[in-house]
Amino acid sequence: MISVKDQVWNQVYDQVRRQVWDQVWNQVSNQVLDQVYDQVRNQVGRQVSIQVSDQVRNQVRENIK
Repeated sequence: MISVKDQVWNQVYDQVRRQVWDQVWNQVSNQVLDQVYDQVRNQVGRQVSIQVSDQVRNQVRENIK
């Protein structure tokens, strides 16, 4: 038979552990998602801008000819 004190302690411990875990998990996952998103966006943005500027440069060259 678990004593009342133990029961209360277990409940409180479970609640606190769940809250802390949720907070930590949310923070970490948000940070990781933000970083990954920024990295991907920067890479894609750089690639796209390089491609576009290459295309524009080539078109300008074609027009000059």
